[in-house]
Amino acid sequence: MNSLKLNEMLKAFFIEDIGERDATSSALFSGTERGSFTLISKENGIFCGADIIAAGFSLLDPEANVTLHAKDGDAIARGAIIAVIEAKTTALLMAERVVLNLVQRMSGIATQSRQAAAIFEGTKTKVCDTRKTTPGLRMLEKYAARCGGASNHRYGLYDGIMIKDNHIDFMGGISKAVAQAKTAAGHMVKVEVETTNKQQVEEAVLAGVDIIMFDNCTPGEIKELVKLVPDTIVTEASGGITLDCLDEYRDCGVDYISLGCLTHSVQALDISAKVNYMEVSR
Repeated sequence: MNSLKLNEMLKAFFIEDIGERDATSSALFSGTERGSFTLISKENGIFCGADIIAAGFSLLDPEANVTLHAKDGDAIARGAIIAVIEAKTTALLMAERVVLNLVQRMSGIATQSRQAAAIFEGTKTKVCDTRKTTPGLRMLEKYAARCGGASNHRYGLYDGIMIKDNHIDFMGGISKAVAQAKTAAGHMVKVEVETTNKQQVEEAVLAGVDIIMFDNCTPGEIKELVKLVPDTIVTEASGGITLDCLDEYRDCGVDYISLGCLTHSVQALDISAKVNYMEVSR
């Protein structure tokens, strides 16, 4: 992850949560006390968010001492110690919720990505994420997907051309849309086209696209459509595919399967902060 961007994101998240002050902590503590937290996993999963923990607490207390007991991508069991943090008590309390919210969500994405990727072990198919991420968290969520073993699809509208059904309808056809896109983009940018039937796949192949997506197609339909695509063109399946039915696509023969569910509706991994001690300066 980009550490500069991460620090700016964390600053914004802390400002949103703390505002002018932490009314509770400032009422209870003088600001001179130091204490210690242990972050503990309350369920099995894949951990992701080491940089969040290290940078988050250090932003609010530059003298924070963070000891990590897990690295990104590690499988962790219920009751596992993830990290121990020693810092100003007020900093621990102010950082706790923001840090936990992010780490729990990222670990949930990593966990689900690992489950999805495992289904395709031994095949050529790779699982990848989509742009269905939480606004403002895309860098973190896509990083978490990679930690779980998934690949990243495009990061945004800026780093790849993906001609979808509405683009095709506005342009009046795949061939015209692809020709114009290739002219505008040049030879360095790949062009992907979304297709839903045999006619569109054949048109996309003749247009010379780099990637063909089979959108909202059944595993059986995909197996037949893949036969129409030369090996020089990358294939992808997407649309309505969830973990519950993912194994049905194991042998459909595509290069990639993109899953919005990795990020848009993931369940966070339950992680808690337990107080170890507090010391008062004299």
